[in-house]
Amino acid sequence: MPDTPAAVLFDMDGTLVDTEHLWWQAAAELAAELDLTLTEDDLPEVLGRAVEHTAGHLHRASRTGRTEDDLVAALNESFSSKVAARAVPRPGALALLAQLHAAAVPTALVSASPRRVVDLVLAGLGTQWFTVTLAAEDTPRTKPEPDPYLAAADRLGLDPADCVAVEDTPAGVASASAAGCAVLAVPSTVPITAAGRVTLLESLEQADLALLGRLAAARPA
Repeated sequence: MPDTPAAVLFDMDGTLVDTEHLWWQAAAELAAELDLTLTEDDLPEVLGRAVEHTAGHLHRASRTGRTEDDLVAALNESFSSKVAARAVPRPGALALLAQLHAAAVPTALVSASPRRVVDLVLAGLGTQWFTVTLAAEDTPRTKPEPDPYLAAADRLGLDPADCVAVEDTPAGVASASAAGCAVLAVPSTVPITAAGRVTLLESLEQADLALLGRLAAARPA
């Protein structure tokens, strides 16, 4: 019997569902309202970040008279409407979730998005795949801090070092790595470097239970 991970902890946006480009569109549209044009230099402040972080970045860059709370609300509304209309699973995501479900491997959805957006995605993706779900409101700090992955492992009653996190952004990888998880990274937009317990794949179609088991087993002494 091959090794299996104690649990697999999945990021949502850009990892399980194709929403990173929708988040970028929401941020770019709001930036345009503020007479800003987003470029590649803005990627680290937008992708993989909580809405409050991106709103703060736009507020500082634009020097707008609008409050950060107003920008947060505008981003949430725009992103939610886009997700409801156009979010689709990433290649290989549903097959991997089904494989884990059949093997009775616990799973968690660990997102930096607000609960409102998480629930919209779950309505389409299916709640049956996840043992627990965490949204941005569920921890004091969100990615790139380790809090979300520490909280997910705690809810499952597991050591994070025995879990594998699946991520697509540097901020998410930093969060999972700081929590002590092995990380399977499938970059969506921003490049990620393989180092330590971080393994890169081009697509979740290349991932399976055996690979996740090997990643979990290769924990530091």
